[in-house]
Amino acid sequence: MLRKLGFLVLSLGLALPAVATGRPGTISGYVRSTNGVPQMGAVVEIAGAAIRSLKVFTDENGFYSAGGLTPGLYDIHVSAPSFLPYLRERVGLHAGASAMVNVTLNTLFGNLELTPAKARAEQQEDWKWVLRSSENRPILRVFEPDPTLASKENPENGSSREVKGSVAFLAGSESEGFGSTSDMTTGFSVEKSMFATGTLALQGNVGYNSGSPNAVLRASYAHRMENGSQPQVALTVRRLAAPDFYSRGDALQALALASSDKITIADVVELHFGSELQTIQFMGRATAFRPFGSLGVHVSPNTMVEYRFTTSQPDSRVEKGFDSAPADLSESSPRVSVSNYASYVEKARHQELALSRRMGKTTLEMAAFSDRITKPALTGVGDLTDENGEVLPDLDSSTFTYQGRSLETNGVRMVFQHKVTSDLMATVDYGYGGVLALTSPDVSLQQARQSLAIRNRHSVAGRVSGIAPGTHTRWIASYRWTSGPALTPVDEFNASPGRTDPYLSLYLRQPIPGTSFLPCHMDAIVDIRNLLAQGYVPVLSQDGRTVYLVQSARSIRGGLAFTF
Repeated sequence: MLRKLGFLVLSLGLALPAVATGRPGTISGYVRSTNGVPQMGAVVEIAGAAIRSLKVFTDENGFYSAGGLTPGLYDIHVSAPSFLPYLRERVGLHAGASAMVNVTLNTLFGNLELTPAKARAEQQEDWKWVLRSSENRPILRVFEPDPTLASKENPENGSSREVKGSVAFLAGSESEGFGSTSDMTTGFSVEKSMFATGTLALQGNVGYNSGSPNAVLRASYAHRMENGSQPQVALTVRRLAAPDFYSRGDALQALALASSDKITIADVVELHFGSELQTIQFMGRATAFRPFGSLGVHVSPNTMVEYRFTTSQPDSRVEKGFDSAPADLSESSPRVSVSNYASYVEKARHQELALSRRMGKTTLEMAAFSDRITKPALTGVGDLTDENGEVLPDLDSSTFTYQGRSLETNGVRMVFQHKVTSDLMATVDYGYGGVLALTSPDVSLQQARQSLAIRNRHSVAGRVSGIAPGTHTRWIASYRWTSGPALTPVDEFNASPGRTDPYLSLYLRQPIPGTSFLPCHMDAIVDIRNLLAQGYVPVLSQDGRTVYLVQSARSIRGGLAFTF
């Protein structure tokens, strides 16, 4: 038996290197000008011993990709109108590997230097903050790799000293019940490249109010392995001020430790898995374990099937397609509610099976999902006291959190996305599934939980996003309609590009002209949700006043963001 086992191990040891030697690889990257502007339509010619010449073209984001390359050395030649040609020789490609080669094109006058040489332009441009628009975020990751990894992979960076950072000053509460960001907040983000393949990041957000400040701090480290694996570990600490009549005004303190990994197998299978362990101290102690994972299979270059499992809602910033603030971190907040003066943490489970296909400039997605939410934290609007220990008011906005009944539902989703022009994207999202709704009108807040029931609703959302020519304004306009009264969104865990806020929402990010003398980029930000204040369901408070339960409360936020 031992001899047979040894023979099997020896056979595998001899066979695996032979198989690995023949595995094709990929060379990809981004082509930009010295000002960091992506160059669309640039010609990238790849030549090597195995192939005489292979030509590919960059897309609207300046991205190119050449796959199916055998291991060996390659020369890369890049040309574009009004730019000097670029040549990089002897780029090594291992079996089954993906080499990232970013290119910065120069003009003739850009190469004439009368001053002592400084750091190379591409070393600075590759670390500039990139707003991840919906054009860069494909449905179920069918299109291209994450562009934020380009700076980590670029061999020309050549230094671990590269740092990028951002600071944002925002005013206006998010109005999402207990745990909303403060009326005045300062967010910051700092990232540093470590050993060319790792990234150390520190993010935070500090709010200001009359009492104890709300604050969140997150430290993370991500590393890219030679086999393509991308492990990451993160530690998040959060402190939320609480009303005085709860636990003598003690703040909610939460500590979360998360780890995740991404693995790509033969450019066909994508694995993303991890978990987060949360410990929450508020009127007692609670612990929550939140695993997540996804398995995607590319059945063809333009078709993907994916299974996804999660126990928490998607990042609230992703629904915009790009960050409203570099370090908002609202997605890290535990969803907490109270009942009879006892605190509870919302627990959820979401599973979905999705099929997505790209056809030229159009992408289609179909998905079926199953959701279960226990102790859901609903959002209310109105100034309230303790209401006999049944509500958890937010100190910075006229909103509160109310505990609903458990929700269990199945549903479907369909997404249609079309790139109208290089600067304009249109998306239509349809969803059908169960929501929590009040079955009795004019009910009191004390009795609202008993009047909640699961009702099936249709939901249709339209979203248009783009960049205004000339002013370079990045904007998103969206509207989500629901077929009847609802206190929770249809398809609450929707993480596709079709995800939008309920009702009418607007987002603007405007670069401020005349600030080129500053060592940073300056942008003005406006974020508006539920502008028309729709979907408000009236209930009566203990003192007879009318308050409301809502899917999303109207909120307006704005401020300045500085990117270094």
